[in-house]
Formats: sequence, C-alpha cells, structure tokens
Amino acid sequence: MNQPEFDLLIKNVRLVRPHGNVVHDSDIAINEGKFALIAPGIDVSRAKRVDDAKGALAFPGVVDAHMHSGIYSPLYEDAISESKAAAMGGVTSSLNYFRTGQYYLNKGGPYKKFYPEVLKIARGRFHVDYGFHLAPMDREHIREIPELIEKHGVSSFKIFMFYGSHGLHGASNSQKDFLMIGEDERYDFAHFEFIMRGIQAARERFPDRAKQISLSLHCETAEVMTAYTELVQKDKSLSGLAAYSASRPQHSEGLAVFIASYLAHETALPNINLLHLSSRKAVQAAMMMAQTFPHIDFKREVTIGHLMLDIHSKAAVLAKVNPPIRPREDVEFLWEALLAGELDWVVSDHACCRHEMKSAKRYFGNIWMTKSGFGGTEYLLPSLVSEGTKRGMGYNHMARVLSWNPAQRYGLNSKGDIAHGFDADIALVNPAKTWTIHAKDSASTQGYTPFEGLELSASVEATYLRGEKIYENGQVIGKPKGKYLFRPTT
Repeated sequence: MNQPEFDLLIKNVRLVRPHGNVVHDSDIAINEGKFALIAPGIDVSRAKRVDDAKGALAFPGVVDAHMHSGIYSPLYEDAISESKAAAMGGVTSSLNYFRTGQYYLNKGGPYKKFYPEVLKIARGRFHVDYGFHLAPMDREHIREIPELIEKHGVSSFKIFMFYGSHGLHGASNSQKDFLMIGEDERYDFAHFEFIMRGIQAARERFPDRAKQISLSLHCETAEVMTAYTELVQKDKSLSGLAAYSASRPQHSEGLAVFIASYLAHETALPNINLLHLSSRKAVQAAMMMAQTFPHIDFKREVTIGHLMLDIHSKAAVLAKVNPPIRPREDVEFLWEALLAGELDWVVSDHACCRHEMKSAKRYFGNIWMTKSGFGGTEYLLPSLVSEGTKRGMGYNHMARVLSWNPAQRYGLNSKGDIAHGFDADIALVNPAKTWTIHAKDSASTQGYTPFEGLELSASVEATYLRGEKIYENGQVIGKPKGKYLFRPTT
C-alpha cells in the first residue's frame, strides 16, 4: 500500500488568488508546510488528513503589514494575545512597527543592544509569523541600518514625521524625553533626509535585496497640527472625533506627503511607502507626487479603520487614532481610490490600547486626554470582504491588497498567494454569514472595539499557518507556532 504523499488535503474550496478576476473550485494539498498541489478532484487517499472546507472561499493568509504589538502593553503580553486576535481574522503574517523611546520597551540606545532584546521577548509567543519594521531615531540608528538588514533581516524602516515637535496624542512642547535621544540630536526634516540617504546606501550595498528594502512614512506635519490644535481647542462648536480631525487637518497630511516625496527624490531613494492615508487631500497629494516623480516607486496604504469609521462613529473617543478618523466624504473618497487601484494595501494599524490606558476615568469623553490608537486586526479580512463586496470589489483584488502586495513589498517571498511552493497560509471565509462585532468575542485584551455593533456579512471560519490549523469556530488552537520573518525571505 502506498504511503500518503500529502500531510493535509483541504477539499471543496473556492480558490481566491491575487491575480486574475475569477474564483475557482479546487482542492488544496499541503506537504511539509508548503502548498504541494492545487487542483480540483484530488483523491483523499493521497493525504494523511482531510479537511472539508464546504465551499468556503480560500484566501491567501492575510499579511497585516501595519501592527504595533507591544506599544501600550508589554511585548511579552501583546505578542500572545494580539497575535491570537490576528489569527481569528485570517492573518498569518504580522509586521509590527517598533522603535526606541517611550512606549514599546521604554529604552533608548543603539539597536545592536535593543533589537536582540525585542527578538528574545518575541520568540515563541506569536501565534502567527511575525517581523518588525524599525524606526531610526538618531544618527547611530542610521549607521546601524546595514547591520539590521544583514544580521537581523529587517528590510523596512519608518519615519514618524511629526514626532520632533508634536506629541503622539496631541500638542507637546518638548519631544526629547519622549524620543529618548541625545541633546545633540534633532528629529526633523534633515534627520529624515539622512535616514533616506542611509537606506539608499544600504540598498546599493545589498543589490540582491534592494528591491525589497523600503522606507515607510507617517505623513503629518507637526507645525500645522500644533497651530490647528490650539485653534480647535478654543472652538467650542467642535468636539470628539470631529474636533480631533480638525486639529490634524487633511492638508497637514498632504503637505507631509509632498515633503516626504521631494526628499525621496533628492536622496534617490525609490522605495517609499505612504502609510495610512486617511483623506482625499492625502491621496490626491500622493497621486500628484507619483506623477511628478515617476522614478519613485510609491506605495499607498489605507487602514480598515479609515474605511469603516467616520467622525460620527458611536465609538466616539475610543476611535481616536493618528491620522484621525475623518468625515464621511473622506471615507467615500478612500473607497473610490481603493476600487480604482490607487491604494496598494489595506492594514489594521492594530495597537491594543486597553480601556484604562485609553483614557483615565475622570477624563473619559475628553478627546484631548485620550490616547491614540486601537486594535482591529481580527476584523481586517471580514470587514473588507463585507464592505468591499457591497461596493463591487472583486475577491482577487481583496487578495492583492491584503496579501500579495504587502508581501511583495516587504520581502515575504513565500507569502501572499496560494501557489505551489508557497507557505501554506490560508484563511477560509464564509462570504454569506452575517454576524455582529462584539469586543467580548475577541482574543485581544483591549476589552472594547471602535467596531462594536457593526454587522458584517462575511466570517473567517478557519486559519491555517504553514499547513497547521491555528483557528477554527471562534477558538485559537494550540500553542504559538509563529516564526520570525527574516526578510527578504528566500
């Protein structure tokens, strides 16, 4: 009797690949954590184990390319709980922004000491595969970029454009203590230029990896936001999310996009990612810069929060985030841009901020005293399928912006598609199952969600990580099996 050649056979899926415009009936055979055969009618005798997907959509595992594990709670806690939440939403790869300074590990200093500690804490705790983007906060960090690429497989870096003179949650007179940088350091446009020059020099040093070495930017302009925050706080006609949006106006985003783009041109750095664009002005600025500098490969990101929520959200201050949740007209423009192919990927920007951390009881309801950020990785895939379907977005397009595009940009060369030889990462989705979001059903420790009460018409039924089922029927299964993603991967 012949031995089974596959470890697992998933029967009766509707296969969603990131290319093309059709969904195929198929079976999926997996061996040693990789896709081994994708075809209809595979004989069950060829596999050691058989799962019946019962006609579910099989999406490539989601690459949530913008998360913040360990920002408001210790990394050793967040890595476990928030990766469980990710698995519930069909996410199989989690890329987390990390930096020195306040929050995260609350330490300054060089990455050669800091980053190994991050990796040690994370090891064995993530339920999904994971990696980190890093932010060069001072001159030493810029010098360390080649070592971070070569030794640690960090191929993506980040600039928070407003940190030099505007706080994470609002106006700030001094950011030195927050950034934990030396008195002789400045976190300003010149520093951003030198980061770009450092990354471009590293790309030239590692030409075989250069295509997947990139810089991401949080595009908001500190000076504009500081002035508008003062104006808006005096305007008693505005409150809540509307006030916060007005205090960080849309043209602040647009201006920052212009500055970032010109610096990229000046430094000859071609791989630029414009993060969480939240408004019409920001997207239009990004498109203008793409026309002005066609030699720059701009990628444009949007979050599921900015696609699903507006300033009238019942979540009120719980939906405070940077850049802010915007008026409905901006939300509609983001959808138009996404459907037109002008936005490259959709992420959660997941930052678990527990209720007691979000706002002290005596200040609850005060937008200015509320911390920025919230979780949502578990709702990324089902929300995009639900709302995108209503708006005529094809499943293949969803797979591109949730998996393929971020995987390709960030060096995850075995992720993002259901194809022979790729990691067997799968999210099984029922596209016709109506349910209502309740925070109590999530594995996240946040305890609330700005998405509370939203009715979705699609549900993640199961998640497979490298051929192992890690989530099914509302439960995360087994111990953490996530591996560190040394990028670019082979």
